Amino acid sequence: MLTRLGLAVIWLLHFLPLGVLAAIGRGVGLLLCLLPFERRRVALTNLRLCFPQWSDAERARVVRRHFQAVARSFIEHGILWWSPRERVLRLVHIEGLQHWQAVGNRPVIWLAPHFVGLDMGGVRLSAEYRAVSVYSRQKNSVFDAILYHGRTRFVMPELVSRQEGMRAVVKAMRRGLPFYYLPDMDFGGRDSIFVPFFGVPAATITGLARLARLAGAAVVPAVTRQLPGAQGYELRFYPAWSEFPSHDEEADTRRMNEFIEQRVLEMPEQYYWVHKRFKTRPAGEPKIY
Repeated sequence: MLTRLGLAVIWLLHFLPLGVLAAIGRGVGLLLCLLPFERRRVALTNLRLCFPQWSDAERARVVRRHFQAVARSFIEHGILWWSPRERVLRLVHIEGLQHWQAVGNRPVIWLAPHFVGLDMGGVRLSAEYRAVSVYSRQKNSVFDAILYHGRTRFVMPELVSRQEGMRAVVKAMRRGLPFYYLPDMDFGGRDSIFVPFFGVPAATITGLARLARLAGAAVVPAVTRQLPGAQGYELRFYPAWSEFPSHDEEADTRRMNEFIEQRVLEMPEQYYWVHKRFKTRPAGEPKIY
């Protein structure tokens, strides 16, 4: 019932101008940040680990802005789910498209780190281009149906479940479909190695290098940034990585994390700090959360 009520509110709000939605989202985020719930503690813990040089006040300020960005993004999902295609095209501006086009007919992986505009970029691309992505079914069936609808309502992507594995993804890339890849979360110890993320050992899957090797794919990062007020979002493509993958899996995985670190420093409040990025620990280390 609460899920249906919340979605009904977002449906009503999606008719409002973008600037009004942004203001509402910031207000909701500020209220959420005042509540003593677990995800706020997780975000503060992550920032304490990644930015020990910051003061407590600075970390609290970034967490506050982070919750405002997350809430705004969630409310603006109503545009992705129900607005006409033309409004979605206006919501997200694409920059650097030439970097993707420069790889020609070669298979491509769009490296899409977990910033708050992640879904905005993905749906914006699906409004014009067919691609492949991994889909994780949500526990709540109502929310799962809405999320699936929002991601498939334009150009139907090829969605692969995690249970199907990466073989289906490689086949799709070889057929010419770009892969919208989100590898920067803690997926546990399987297929992961520990490499630094802001100096903290983080269990990081090695899939980017392995998939690039198997498919002969170029890696073209695609990062979505939330812009102020009514400006919407910017999806920026970066130049394809040269000499990737190498013959060193650890070095390749470090390279991915280092690229993400650089983007985080540009917009620290927009990275997904509420995720337990350091949940999996090396043997013998205590739990962090």
